[in-house]
Amino acid sequence: MRIIISGGGTGGHVFPAIAIANAIKRKHPDAELLFVGANGKLEMEKVPKAGYNIEGLDVVGFHRKRMWRNFGFPYKLWKSLRKAKTIIERFRPDVVVGVGGYASGPVLKQAQRMGIATLIQEQNSYPGVTNKLLAKKAKSICVAYDNMERYFPKEKIVLTGNPVRMDLVMDEQDLPEAYKYYKINSNKRTTLIIGGSLGARSLNEAIRNSFVFLDERSDIQFIWQVGKLYYDEYKTCRSANLSNVHIYPFIDRMDFAYAVADVLICRAGALTIAELAMLKKAAVLVPSPNVSEDHQTKNAMALVKKGAAILLKDDELKNWEKVLIEVLENEKTLKNMKRNIGEIGLPNAASKIADLIVDLV
Repeated sequence: MRIIISGGGTGGHVFPAIAIANAIKRKHPDAELLFVGANGKLEMEKVPKAGYNIEGLDVVGFHRKRMWRNFGFPYKLWKSLRKAKTIIERFRPDVVVGVGGYASGPVLKQAQRMGIATLIQEQNSYPGVTNKLLAKKAKSICVAYDNMERYFPKEKIVLTGNPVRMDLVMDEQDLPEAYKYYKINSNKRTTLIIGGSLGARSLNEAIRNSFVFLDERSDIQFIWQVGKLYYDEYKTCRSANLSNVHIYPFIDRMDFAYAVADVLICRAGALTIAELAMLKKAAVLVPSPNVSEDHQTKNAMALVKKGAAILLKDDELKNWEKVLIEVLENEKTLKNMKRNIGEIGLPNAASKIADLIVDLV
């Protein structure tokens, strides 16, 4: 059994892809897997660490706002299509799986041209243009939200949920170790601030500009992931050097971070939402304004309508202090948010998707 998994760019694409691969290997240890990603992106680092082979394409995204940056786009796309075809011809996959991200387009397009079965894993409540186009010839489309027949052929849709890293689930007996790891007090409220795997400048700026609030609210502890790109810039700011603020370029023990967090302030990527649902965590969602089709706002609204999260727009981050206190100091709100988001979660998504892939083989 030979399977190509293609896509990446951010943790929201990479980690679900690895979760699917792990589920396939658990069920079929003899399966041969190959990842295809975009050169220079997160998958080129994370996939080999997970124990899988990966090949890179020089594909880039299409810039809708800065059209002048698309000057080299046609050539890179043509080059990526050619390389994708070469990879497919050499590896001879039975099935090609697309998880979203730059590389999935050329690889799935070539696979479909060559008559190879394809499966799409759409993580968001509003799909991008590439997946809408690829859906026409895909065999199965795995989704995480209801009412996706608005975008995809109804007969191809399978509601599976989004795959998450099962190593995030932690035994309650390990909770003291988590508090010790982050050097925080188990008797104080803890807020986890994450701008995605690459960080988020607007979130970081909001925290930096809230020195007075952070200093006055020493009863609240903050774990602040700024992103590797921003760490050197923010590590010396006044907010970062308060005793109740713990700043990190990247959080490598997310299981511990989630375990100690009473509430999160984070982006509304599909992977983040899936993890929040699995772990039943309350969150203030700040959708990124820099994603295609504004899909993070649509993700967040799907939760807000069910009382499972709070929405705070990126351009309203000046109000984050007030919103956080309203959530933290209202036990009923916290309890309801945790219950409601837990009901949204769909367990065992990676296993379900793995079964669908094997069925296609």
